[in-house]
Amino acid sequence: MEKTVLITGASAGIGKATAVYLAQNGYNVYGAARRIEKMEDLKGYGIKPISLDVTSEESLAKCVAQILGEAGSIDILVNNAGSGYYGALEDMAILDAKYQMEVNVFGLARLIQLVLPSMRKNNFGKIVNISSVGGKVTLPMGGWYHASKFAIEGLSDALRKEVKSFGIDVIVIEPGGTKSEMVGLGTDYMMKVSGGTAYGKLAKGVSKMYAKIEKDAAEPIVIAKLIKEGIEAKNPKTRYAGAAGAKMMLFFRKILSDKQFDKMVMSQMN
Repeated sequence: MEKTVLITGASAGIGKATAVYLAQNGYNVYGAARRIEKMEDLKGYGIKPISLDVTSEESLAKCVAQILGEAGSIDILVNNAGSGYYGALEDMAILDAKYQMEVNVFGLARLIQLVLPSMRKNNFGKIVNISSVGGKVTLPMGGWYHASKFAIEGLSDALRKEVKSFGIDVIVIEPGGTKSEMVGLGTDYMMKVSGGTAYGKLAKGVSKMYAKIEKDAAEPIVIAKLIKEGIEAKNPKTRYAGAAGAKMMLFFRKILSDKQFDKMVMSQMN
């Protein structure tokens, strides 16, 4: 039986690539994003674009109700929508930090709340939360971004234990360097808020490092394939990591002490 998938942040990057890849592999796909005009081309793959602002309760409820009304179930939820503001903690406006947490954590959590009743009723569900290698390792200037991704990791671990008995799996995806418009937007914001402050030199170093990461970044299809692997596994792993530098960074984080890891990261800032 055809499974229905809801993918947030489907207007670009990982979300768009995953929507196309799953549609090509026989899934009934709803691609959701604020920029619905950016998803017009998805219709050619049989994907149904749906307007969604994950910071709006009304938009979230309307999106889920529409899919349940049309398809009868949401079998797989891919929480991919995300915000990536960078900047020194001292420099970043708390309002911007709150927005980032709203998109990356609270919007994700509310959408899970809305899909769980039907998943429990069907005794089946896959909840895929897109975290990041940045949910395990940190770089300077990424305090609020990392806080949101660390939160996704913890929330997913707790949720996994809560819903297991209902036949629902919770899967965390940890991408490394992946081609995305978010990195460019995030570093532009960082230079705006921290480029001319006491943290200016460090901001320039981080910006250079991200430019290097972007150069080696993997195509989003790499992550789309990981997501498919996770949702089709009978007994999925709790975490899947992939794309440029992901496994290497996680390996070094595991074997090095905090201070050793800090030293390694900061050596890349020159």
